[in-house]
Amino acid sequence: MRTRLLDDTEDDDPILSVVNLIDVFLIIIAALLIAVASHPLSPFAAGDATLIRNPGQQDMEIVVKKGDRISRFQGEGEASAGRGVKAGTAYRMEDGSLVYVPE
Repeated sequence: MRTRLLDDTEDDDPILSVVNLIDVFLIIIAALLIAVASHPLSPFAAGDATLIRNPGQQDMEIVVKKGDRISRFQGEGEASAGRGVKAGTAYRMEDGSLVYVPE
């Protein structure tokens, strides 16, 4: 019977609730760190990445990351024009991938 009384006092200990909250916050912090590290434009991510924001809109922006360098290109809201030659043809496959065939 004496051990039952000791168990009841441990269940009412408010410090145990604080320890559980600390565990929850540590899990949340770990999840946020993983999310930041896995973002393609993160400085911790290896390799190159290209991100297109608002595709086809007036305020379209292209963000290119090569190594540690990040470049941003913004559209002016107009169709592009200039001189050039046809460089090749792109085909969309049945699975949704694109294949570029140079001329």
